[in-house]
Formats: sequence, C-alpha cells, structure tokens
Amino acid sequence: MTKLFNGPSNSITDIDGFLVGNAHDDKLKSGVTVLTRATSFRASVSILGGAPGTKETDLLSPDKIVDNIDGLVLSGGSAFGLDASSGVMDCLKNRNRGFDTGPIKVPIVPSAILFDLKNGGFKDWKINPYRDLGQNAFLNVSDKFEIGSVGAGCGATTSVVKGGLGTASFCYGDRVKVGAIVAVNSVGSPCFPGTNILYSDFFGENKEHLEKPLTSSLINSTKLLKGEATTLGIVCTNLNFNKSDLNRIATAAHSGIARAIEPSHTPFDGDIIFSATSGTQPIYSKETDLMLVCQLSALCITQAVGIAIKAARKKKGDKLACWADLKL
Repeated sequence: MTKLFNGPSNSITDIDGFLVGNAHDDKLKSGVTVLTRATSFRASVSILGGAPGTKETDLLSPDKIVDNIDGLVLSGGSAFGLDASSGVMDCLKNRNRGFDTGPIKVPIVPSAILFDLKNGGFKDWKINPYRDLGQNAFLNVSDKFEIGSVGAGCGATTSVVKGGLGTASFCYGDRVKVGAIVAVNSVGSPCFPGTNILYSDFFGENKEHLEKPLTSSLINSTKLLKGEATTLGIVCTNLNFNKSDLNRIATAAHSGIARAIEPSHTPFDGDIIFSATSGTQPIYSKETDLMLVCQLSALCITQAVGIAIKAARKKKGDKLACWADLKL
C-alpha cells in the first residue's frame, strides 16, 4: 500500500517551488497573503460561495487564452482588498514577469477577498492601504511563513471564534504532492454546536481517539450578517494537470470546507478555492491521478482550516475569543 503522510513542513510550500508571503496591519486588523513561484504557473478556480469578490478570475477558466499566471492573492478588506494585487503586479513588473504582449509584459495576478470591515480594526483610512500590503506580502515570500492571525487571516472571524490563516500538505508515496492554504472567515462555525471540538479534527491523524460530542442542536450558530464572511483557499500539486483538470480539483477541494465549517457555501459567504500546479511531475494515469489529487486537496483544505483556527491568537480590540482560549 502506498504511504500517505504530511509533507516535511506540512505546508503548501512543500509543493515544488511555491512560495508564500504575508503582510498585515494589526491596527487595521486586516492583511494580505500572496502565493507565487520563481516562474509562472498554471492555475484555475472554483467559486461556490454566494457573495464572492474577485479580480482576474475569468482568465482561469479552461477556455481562456492565458495558460499561466504569476501569482495569487488572498486579501482582507472586502472590495478595497482587490487593490492588493496591484502592489503585487508592481513587484512582478519590476522583475520582468508577466504575459508577453510584445512591448511590455503584463503580470497576471488573480485575487479574491474576504470581508473583515466590521472586526473592530481601524477602517477610516484616507488612502487604500491594500496596495502597499500586497507589495509587502510579495516582498516577504518564502518557503517559510507564519500562520494564524497573520496575512489574510489577520482579522478573520467565524461565528464563534477567531478565524485565521492555515496550511497543510500531503505526500502520496514519493511522486504525488498536494498542499493547501486557507484564510478562514466564515459565516458558520468550525466547532460542533455548543462545544470547542473542531469538525476538522475528525480528519486528522488521531481521529480514532475522538468521539463525536452529544449536542443540543444539529444547527450551528451563524453570523447572519450580509457580506461579513468568506473562506478563501489555494490548493497546489506537482502533477502537470491542464486548466480543465485544475478546475475540477478546485471544485472537489470545496468539500474540504464543507467538512470543516458548518454551514458553508452560504448566500453570505464568498467561498473560493484556487488550484495550481508546479507542473514538475508527469501524469501517469489521468483518471487515477486526478481522482487522487481531488481527494487529497479536500483533505488538505479540511486540515488547513483546523490548523488556522488553532493557530489564531488574541490581539488588542478583538471581538471574539481564540479557539485556544475557548473553555466549554
């Protein structure tokens, strides 16, 4: 039997060449997370939430002419956060990266945003801060990065505890790699109703020691406030899939959100998952490899959600407790 195990860093950067950078402002209670590589890469996207905010995602459809992109941006700030990709584009242009139009190269940087405008942070700015945050996040890219209350997860919340930024990875034997990163800012809850027990723990290594709790309700508390949510994610693999395959992987990965957050994909969430490949490993069997990566992507997303919730830390002005401080 082929062995399945978490990657060396249990991080999306375990996937060949992918780098992540964060930037945030604790006074603002918001931030930006950027994923990129030294060279362009193929990507797609699946949008299942009812209230998404995006930029350049149409280019990721399988029928669109652009095959490779230069970066992906996850940002707080609602629609203001879409400007974060402009800062990333500036950095890429200065490195002569982008789609070659002849006279100039145009960096392709799809982005997605979550709503964190009512989390208690300072929002009365005169100049949109997200362009600078995007630039700083790109300048911080590395194969090592922080998780928790940082980057796009800085001001993230759920219905019961703080959200955050999380990552996870899996290796299947010595050939297949899959990793994920998520910014959890959901309408729903990551916990069983009335408890501090995470749904995602039942998809971890020690699940055989867990018992599902008795709860007084099958329905979780929700924010029930229009537009105040969204869980954003990226899954990466090393297998050389085309855009159509990557679109299916991104769609399948959404089941990882559904396992870890209840309810998910609501009318007021903008749940979005990007998928990308380094293209460094050939496909042996399209059907078998695609099915496997779809499964591993969902599992990575689920674990990354739990890791994000557990890594969140208390900061001045928070309106919600951290999971680590929750006593039930």
